[in-house]
Amino acid sequence: MNDVKHVIEVTKLGKVVPLHDGDGGTLTILHEISFVVSAGEAVAIVGASGSGKSTLLGLMAGLDLASSGSVCVDGHDLAVQDEDGRAALRGRLLGFVFQSFQLLPALTALENTMLPLELAGAADARETAKVMLERVGLGARLGHYPKHLSGGEQQRVALARAFAIKPRLLLADEPTGNLDAATGAQIIDLMFAMNAEAGTTLILVTHDEALARRCKRTLRLSGGRLQCTVDNPVDNPSGG
Repeated sequence: MNDVKHVIEVTKLGKVVPLHDGDGGTLTILHEISFVVSAGEAVAIVGASGSGKSTLLGLMAGLDLASSGSVCVDGHDLAVQDEDGRAALRGRLLGFVFQSFQLLPALTALENTMLPLELAGAADARETAKVMLERVGLGARLGHYPKHLSGGEQQRVALARAFAIKPRLLLADEPTGNLDAATGAQIIDLMFAMNAEAGTTLILVTHDEALARRCKRTLRLSGGRLQCTVDNPVDNPSGG
């Protein structure tokens, strides 16, 4: 059993990018962000557009590198990993749910769900993927391609794919952003239910304050700075 208490440790994290304005100017997107997320915790990151939410999520996933500070995922410092090392950590530890679903159009629902399992070398990838798709209510849609699925169905496939590898950490970036309110509510209920069943640590980026309150804790970004941390009521529906 994994004994790492903090699944995510972010320490004085900063991100600076060049402006390409001809004057050598730079833009600071994140300013010395520090926080930890414990195993099994559900945490929301909120803030206005341009506050640095998605940049922070990308740094935690190792999809981008920080300009300063550090990110440790399950005890692994991402800064000391090369690109292949970070990819291996993502494949083993992280599940992703994106606003735009990020399904491969040439693959069926079953094949999309199987993909991370196959990359991880799982011998039972097909059966595991079928079970996960049945869990999200798509047992009759295994052979359908994304273009033949509704937005809500595509996000259900994305949830099945994310949970298929039994991730230590689930990162969700505006998971209902492309869905209508009713469908989005169904997806969020499903995501929290699956997260509770699996005991996964959840970090959710959202601009939806009501959705954020379903998490145990809310981190609020403003202008690239961590403005405050709020503990939400213990009886929140996430079960966290």
